[in-house]
Amino acid sequence: MSRRAASHARARTSALAALTATALAAAGAPALAAPEGGRPMNRAFARAAEEFGVPRDLLTAVGYGETRLDGHAGRPSQAGGYGVMHLVSNPVNRTLERAAALTDASPAELRTDTAANVLGGAAVLRGYADTLGLDSRDRDDIDAWYPVVARYAGTDGPAAALYADAVYDILADGLDTVVPGGERVSVTGRRVAPRKGSTASADVRTQSPDYPSALWVPAHADNFAGGRTAEIDKVIIHVTQGSYAGSINWFRDPASGVSAHYVVRSSDGEITQMVRDADTAYHARSANSSTLGVEHEGFIDDPSWFTDTMYRSSAALTRHLCDRYGIPKDRAHIIGHHEAPGNDHTDPGPHWDWARYMELVGGDSGTPADGLSFTTYDTLSSGSTGPQVTAAQRLLGEQGHPAGAEDGAFGPATLNAVRAYQTALGLDADGVVGARTWTALLSGGATPTIGQGASGDAVKRLQRALTAALGSPLGVDGSFGPATATAVRAYQTSRGLAADGVVGAATWAALQAGR
Repeated sequence: MSRRAASHARARTSALAALTATALAAAGAPALAAPEGGRPMNRAFARAAEEFGVPRDLLTAVGYGETRLDGHAGRPSQAGGYGVMHLVSNPVNRTLERAAALTDASPAELRTDTAANVLGGAAVLRGYADTLGLDSRDRDDIDAWYPVVARYAGTDGPAAALYADAVYDILADGLDTVVPGGERVSVTGRRVAPRKGSTASADVRTQSPDYPSALWVPAHADNFAGGRTAEIDKVIIHVTQGSYAGSINWFRDPASGVSAHYVVRSSDGEITQMVRDADTAYHARSANSSTLGVEHEGFIDDPSWFTDTMYRSSAALTRHLCDRYGIPKDRAHIIGHHEAPGNDHTDPGPHWDWARYMELVGGDSGTPADGLSFTTYDTLSSGSTGPQVTAAQRLLGEQGHPAGAEDGAFGPATLNAVRAYQTALGLDADGVVGARTWTALLSGGATPTIGQGASGDAVKRLQRALTAALGSPLGVDGSFGPATATAVRAYQTSRGLAADGVVGAATWAALQAGR
């Protein structure tokens, strides 16, 4: 295999660097398709399939199962995987480096260039096929590739079988999707009967010891701690930043140092438990000892992963966990990773529909009675939906920047209103409602001097604004008590103001400027 790859190395180096359609002088091989115009991703799959003798539909199904054919602009998954084929570079799985050796493309090209990445994925698959002894007749039979696909998972045992099963499900069901950039990529469904050999999936079907509807694939012992040092009191919602099978593999990898109790698949809501409820998964730093972590397949910037089936399956799991451990079904106890103390993550992100999710859980919908007083304020941008978008639309209108209908959908009218508001305040007019914009919106209005003992609407505005500015929930009850005074001093100190705990002109000015 390596000799065959080497024979094309000089040709591919030029093609991958320039991505032109110019015929190559060396070796006479055709260049890769140009990305501009045409169907670049389809051409990349066809070219890579021909180059390495991998069935085009199999190659496409592997890529779709890994990333939904979205390279995420070269950003890595949580397992260190890159591009549409999720070429991995971590201490245990090094398919990125393997692809570089087989194609003579640089790691940088493989991370960021889709055509190079697809070619690299095909090269790795063909290398595994040669190692496993697939001859030309086998390679023409898509069912013979099952052990090869399982090896591409970067793991073994039940997790590898789970991965390969998912790819063959895509082949069986077919695929018709529009990838970033607007190109349509299709795979025709067909009857599959994969020849699994020793890569059996029987032990994947072991049921979860704590949630009978889930499968059981244990995380590596280095990635969690036996037992707990605190009582379970919260469920934390995560997004994997990777595929379902890939995340399961990562939690089984001793090099990862992370895990979660449960992982939920996007396509059908399948759940795999990886750490017993009674044990401490490493998923939320200081909150690990008292929480249960539920990971959801997908990426925070792509709402297409958050399917109705996923929401319903996950909500049923969370409802079960709340009932079993006496956890209140509200947004103070069912929280996002970004809301856990001491964490710097942003998942589940602005596209996670908390109102819908909490309604499915059967608890507090997450929409406050006043429509404004949330325990945390999510970052909102074009495409965001939900009650926090409605709140932002309402506040924008009240402050002279109408955002259209208060319908909870962040569309063009809302985007224009946010930008106009940010420009008026001298903020970066990026159209994103983050902490600074929220702080300004929530604090807008009259600016009376208030201190401990005060009450009323101005105190509520202050409490909401401090929640957004400090990133920590502060009860919004309209009563200026000790907790509010402490939060005011923390804000004043962090903004270089006199930390007297009294909200006067200078503190209001800082809040209303989005500081």
